[in-house]
Amino acid sequence: MASVRDRNASAWLLPAGPGGNHALRNDMRHFEDDDEVDIVIIGCGAGGSTLLQRLARVGWRAVALDAGPFWDPEKDWVSDEAGSHHLYWTEPRVISGKDPVPLGSNNSGRGVGGSMVHYAGYTPRFHPSDFRTLSQDGVGADWPLAYHELKPFYEDIEGELPVAGERWPWGDPHSYPHRPHPVSGNGELFLRGALATGITAKVGPVAISNGRFGNRPHCIYRGFCLQGCKVNAKASPLITHIPDAMDHGAEVRPDSMVTRIAVDDATGRATGVHYFRHGQERFQRASMVAVAGYSIETPRLLLNSVSKHFPDGLCNNFDQVGRYLMVQGAPQTAGRFESEVRMWKAPPPEVSTEQFYETDPTKPYKRGFSIQTVSPLPITWAEHVTAQGHWGAGLRKYMSDYVHWACLGALCEFLPLAGNRVTLSDEKDRRGMPVANFSYSQCENDGQLMKAAQSAMEKILHAAGADEVITIQRYAHLVGGARMASGERYGVVDADCRSFAVPNLLITDGSVLPTQGSANPALTIMALTARAAEKLIARTPQRSR
Repeated sequence: MASVRDRNASAWLLPAGPGGNHALRNDMRHFEDDDEVDIVIIGCGAGGSTLLQRLARVGWRAVALDAGPFWDPEKDWVSDEAGSHHLYWTEPRVISGKDPVPLGSNNSGRGVGGSMVHYAGYTPRFHPSDFRTLSQDGVGADWPLAYHELKPFYEDIEGELPVAGERWPWGDPHSYPHRPHPVSGNGELFLRGALATGITAKVGPVAISNGRFGNRPHCIYRGFCLQGCKVNAKASPLITHIPDAMDHGAEVRPDSMVTRIAVDDATGRATGVHYFRHGQERFQRASMVAVAGYSIETPRLLLNSVSKHFPDGLCNNFDQVGRYLMVQGAPQTAGRFESEVRMWKAPPPEVSTEQFYETDPTKPYKRGFSIQTVSPLPITWAEHVTAQGHWGAGLRKYMSDYVHWACLGALCEFLPLAGNRVTLSDEKDRRGMPVANFSYSQCENDGQLMKAAQSAMEKILHAAGADEVITIQRYAHLVGGARMASGERYGVVDADCRSFAVPNLLITDGSVLPTQGSANPALTIMALTARAAEKLIARTPQRSR
């Protein structure tokens, strides 16, 4: 425990109860736009907050800009689905392609903490095979780094969140800092069905404290993880990394939408960022810039940052920006049981299996999928039911029967394709910035995975005793768009998240992932960023700050 506190004291800087440390916010250091800070970070989600905290710890003059507000969990978050839509990114976007992906609450975040404010808290690692899918399975891409290079950073972040779960037997087998949480009715049914079908399932891993951690309390199992955790038991950068960053002199500047990165025409180096705050356009000077937005907003920002050196967009001399976006196929299958389940009375992800994660040579598709419990609340459950065509009296019947249903969700590894990309549309937002056009089409392998995952979930629920099953097709966890690669002809950044094209530009969000596995990406984004920060600190000359 002491080693965690030595590198990140956020949990001990929070109050012993709900809410945030208002003294830290009130006394936070502020930089002027004309101050040339050591680094300006665009975005305060998984990557941006981790980078900010790591650099502030060693004395960097760092400021992070976020387009959304600086949340106060006690005041701003409610135990209400409809009342939580302000947590989501609702800026306009255009979607296109053969299989356009709707964008909404399951894959967008707004405000300090990013989408981890309203994610489910599920934090599995990627497998070693995820880093070499091309050489091993003939699909996807090989990363310019290996799993073992990221492993110590996985371990560090798991301790800082912290993560609770059983010993994990898949990928690189490992344990977690906290013991697994108690299992709800939904989890019990998954375990029952898995046992009956010969499938191994385990409890966890979730970034939800099981017992007190610093001043953070134990989870109270209120079931509103996707609406923001009011009690601070679920990890998000807002409570796991931002407090320590501010305590070490970093500035978090909310309500600041960055529209363009400036580049010096003579040197090709980034000089700062143009941004809007409170309706006024401003410019923050910086010695270095880090982009930590999102797989749509990051390519959008780079493409909009045209200059003499980059007439087609920043870092886009080889037409790589915006390409190879990936969603995960995320079908959800629900089963009805005679006894009451009350699936909402627990964190949404509790029990999981990664038995189908790797390529199975007996199957017609490559790579695989994972399965976990999911627990849709009533509005989301209504969407699940209406997707089956039920309206009126039929919908009311399913809604009144809500307590009898259990639900499982899969994450299918869709493959990176060059044509799945972000470009700039002709439509403009209220600031005059071009809106992103996200074009997506599935390949045959993607469709086969979706069908296989649905079949596996139906089999598990029937084996557990379900007398009816229904499935909704969904998508989640958008990554890619500025991927890391071995060279600039194949990607946008190197293994240390440094731009090939601009020597003082980093990208530290999910857009750098070359593949996405069948795992939720938040933990991997944080681990990659922690590694990038360590590399950056090591190669930066020590100077008085």
